[in-house]
Amino acid sequence: MTLMFYQSVVRVRAPLVTDRYGNKKRDWSAAEHSTVEGVNVQPSASRSDSSEETLDRQTTVTGWILQTAEGVDLDLLATDRIQYDGMTLEVEGEVERWPDPFGPGVHHVEARLKEVD
Repeated sequence: MTLMFYQSVVRVRAPLVTDRYGNKKRDWSAAEHSTVEGVNVQPSASRSDSSEETLDRQTTVTGWILQTAEGVDLDLLATDRIQYDGMTLEVEGEVERWPDPFGPGVHHVEARLKEVD
């Protein structure tokens, strides 16, 4: 593991349940928490990953990038959440699994995360 991949996060995965009206939703009170070590989490360098709204109330959305080391796949879904540094971050979009250019498997995984205040 290089110095870049020394951080750990907690993956939060909530089961899909049916409410009393027949709607499917995530039950975050029954979520499974799993520690994931050896990742890199950094603020997103793209300005499009951060925004503010000032209509009714101020909302700040900050973007983050989670990345694994070369050759490491990660059990992470678009419906999961990540706990990191006192924040709960939502996975934004699909988790990106980059193919290994020299053989089968995954070269590394990247996921865009967002914190909403």
